[in-house]
Amino acid sequence: MGNESSPKDGILGLKENWRSDILSGFVVFLIALPLCLGISLASGAPPMAGIFSGIVGGILVSLFSGSHLTINGPAAGLIAVVLNSIIVLGGGDAKLGFELTLAAIVFAGVIQILLGFVRAGNLTVYFPISVIHGMMAAIGIIIISKQFYVALGISPNAKTIAGLILEMPSSVVNLNPNVALIGIATIVVISLLTIVKSEKLKKIPAPLFAVIIGIFLGYIFDLEDEHSYTLLEHTYKIGPKSLVTLPDHVTDGFTLPNFSKWNEGIFWVMVVTIALIASIESLLTAAAVDKSDPYFRKSNMDRELIAKGVGNFFLGWIGGLPIIAEVVRSSANISNGAKTRWSNFFHGMFLLLFILLLPGLIHRIPLASLAGILIMVGFRLASPSVLLETYHKGWDQVVIFSITVILTIVEDLLIGVMFGILAALIIQLSFGVKLKHLFLADISLKHRKQVYLLKIKKSLLFSNMISLKRMLNKIPQGNRIAIRFEDVTMVGFSAIEFLQDFKRDYETRGGFVKLYGFDSLKPISPYPGATRIHK
Repeated sequence: MGNESSPKDGILGLKENWRSDILSGFVVFLIALPLCLGISLASGAPPMAGIFSGIVGGILVSLFSGSHLTINGPAAGLIAVVLNSIIVLGGGDAKLGFELTLAAIVFAGVIQILLGFVRAGNLTVYFPISVIHGMMAAIGIIIISKQFYVALGISPNAKTIAGLILEMPSSVVNLNPNVALIGIATIVVISLLTIVKSEKLKKIPAPLFAVIIGIFLGYIFDLEDEHSYTLLEHTYKIGPKSLVTLPDHVTDGFTLPNFSKWNEGIFWVMVVTIALIASIESLLTAAAVDKSDPYFRKSNMDRELIAKGVGNFFLGWIGGLPIIAEVVRSSANISNGAKTRWSNFFHGMFLLLFILLLPGLIHRIPLASLAGILIMVGFRLASPSVLLETYHKGWDQVVIFSITVILTIVEDLLIGVMFGILAALIIQLSFGVKLKHLFLADISLKHRKQVYLLKIKKSLLFSNMISLKRMLNKIPQGNRIAIRFEDVTMVGFSAIEFLQDFKRDYETRGGFVKLYGFDSLKPISPYPGATRIHK
């Protein structure tokens, strides 16, 4: 449907669409700049690490990318992963931890490249949706618990995430008023711009506007100079430590990886965690962006993995954070009229030009402003609406979601994800699914009288639906597809959501999909896509 009028790719696409792509790339750059800095600092890395990631993710990775409109760069979803790696590998030495983490990023990039070559672009199929949502909600909570103290100018006593959360109420009385005003102003500004109805105001990049206000307040409070001030008989210290610190020259920001722990098990745990989480988030974002592509283009997920792997391999050698395809910047890219991957390239070029020509402006940005931006990012990931929606989906999704969130916060991200998947498998067995059908679906495909007939028996689950996805991907566009459920014990939530998405996308492109026998299965909650079991 949209293929005939789709923008050209490569150099021809650049010649055809450079105006719209430069404009969108500039707007995305304005959004990306404060986020690159904030994500870096929240990850325990130097500020330049995030800038390097935005530059490489734009300029280099866009040339290899398998998607058309995604924006690559550092993301909030990897903050917890990188921060944990720096702490664990460094053993309290932040500089050493960062260098060792860079080595892990190099190997993670290699793994992503290999995953792309073995056609693992369907990787997300093996992760229940509620595990992914739980992972992102936990990351949001971790971000908020860390940045809360930076936004208020407080030094917490607690070292664990749970401890930081518990310490929040009592620590408010110790806030630094000037710093807190900057942090709170940032949160208020972003909140107002989020809910405002004016189309003109909605076009203002909220993070950039918040940073400008933060710079103005920082000038008023004279953050450039170390000094004390008194308010309500309390004396507070303030100074350059409250501002972003950059090296004198861009090249001074380069950091080489340290491979001294390559033979230790914990090092490889970090490698696998970075590769896994970065790959999952990138593939999910690419799939989400495809649904918003006005030209109905489909990303090449295997190529997408290779591109991210190349970017991460390179970034590990120069001192950058791992990158993913980032959903907020990608959405802004689409809404600002981007046509091709060149918008991602231009966003990286603008970041490079800014850091080369105007590095002094970055030093004027208060850390509290960046913390406020990240708190809003964290709130979006872990908003009460996410929990409420999970509750409506059914008790099985609540259990999976909760286990993932709690264990991610108490232990770490990899443990949370692993036990979330384990909980999903146990729940499937509890619904009567046979062990042999847990990972192997009973599906047949026939082509009769211009209709593709798929018969699904026994169960269709997140853990066994890869064969269904492969079968459906082989069916040409514009045909009639009949999917029949026979003698089925259970159809899982993730499988139902996949089928609903496939039906909508396939019919958008001129085809037709009909489900037979699906309504005879009993949903475990009133939610339209809830898990269904045999009555």
